[in-house]
Amino acid sequence: MRLSTERLINELQTHGVRLIDPKAGVESRRGGAGPSDHKALTIDGVTFMAPVHTAPAFESPYSIEKPDASGASRIQRDGAAVGEVRFPNRPRFYDLTTAEGVPYWKIATLHGNDVVATTVLQSCIRYQSRTKTCQFCAIGQSLAAGRTVERKTPRQLAEVAKAAVELDDVKHMVMTTGTPRGADRGAQILCESASAVKGAVYLPIQAQCEPPDRHEWFARMKASGVDALGMHLEVVTPELRLRIMPGKAEVPVERYFSAYEAAVPVFGRGQVSTYILAGLGDTTEAILEISARLVALGVYPFVVPFVPISGTPLESHPTPSPEFMHSILKPLSRMIVEGGLKATDIKAGCGKCGACSALSTYERTLSS
Repeated sequence: MRLSTERLINELQTHGVRLIDPKAGVESRRGGAGPSDHKALTIDGVTFMAPVHTAPAFESPYSIEKPDASGASRIQRDGAAVGEVRFPNRPRFYDLTTAEGVPYWKIATLHGNDVVATTVLQSCIRYQSRTKTCQFCAIGQSLAAGRTVERKTPRQLAEVAKAAVELDDVKHMVMTTGTPRGADRGAQILCESASAVKGAVYLPIQAQCEPPDRHEWFARMKASGVDALGMHLEVVTPELRLRIMPGKAEVPVERYFSAYEAAVPVFGRGQVSTYILAGLGDTTEAILEISARLVALGVYPFVVPFVPISGTPLESHPTPSPEFMHSILKPLSRMIVEGGLKATDIKAGCGKCGACSALSTYERTLSS
């Protein structure tokens, strides 16, 4: 039986997929922040990220054949064809370098097919301590491997963003950061970076950081050129937060909610979001319950399947089952649509891109 698009994407994101031709499309990325160990794929006009370098992917029942002359590849499950996929092309801005000789792809990378993303500060006070680090985080891996630079300057970001728009028709930008020392939790460097990009090219920007110490930062971020804001819970159950991300758990869930309440009036309903990793121990009920609180505030809950990254303490943690993700994404998509917070209305960021979860495809099915 042929699966619907949202169910097939959900299957590929939870099981992962084996590639007959690993070099097809945009290069996959190992380690680092964001969708690491993934490959961008396009099915029925939807571009998404699927794990290809993880242990579950190596044993996945799904495989993708080498592209034919038209660029299409068959998806197979246990040898039976179940669909067709294409690979986004390698972006042209990857071929350029800065005046200092830094390749553009070390400063920002393509996510999905029209989003450029960067980790402005590729280090974190949490990551540097074994007792504080988030156990799923690989922010230091790409830096240690020489695949990025630790601090992307505002000028570099502006230069790369402009090239990505002009050469590859990029539509929006994601700026995240490791948490630096200081009570602003990275808000200042995000303001400087967004201001530089907006001074060079029109490009909607989402900034991502932990809740800063003062709510005044939200207005400053908005004035600097930030269009949407992400403050990511990742795990919602307090005891799980303490075990899986002990440093970040020092900022309690209710502190996030007070920040959301202050940020939504600044950025608007649906322009503030949070990232929730399903499969780390939070129950379906816990995720849906907190999502209902978020939607009521005007915060978009972007729920994605957890993907274990090699070299992290959770590299052997199992991925969630497709059934578990479906039990969340189906009711969540209805909750979001009924709350007026559709992914298509977000100006920039992970929720708008939607590539790391089938959530927006579930939303599209409801709206069609």
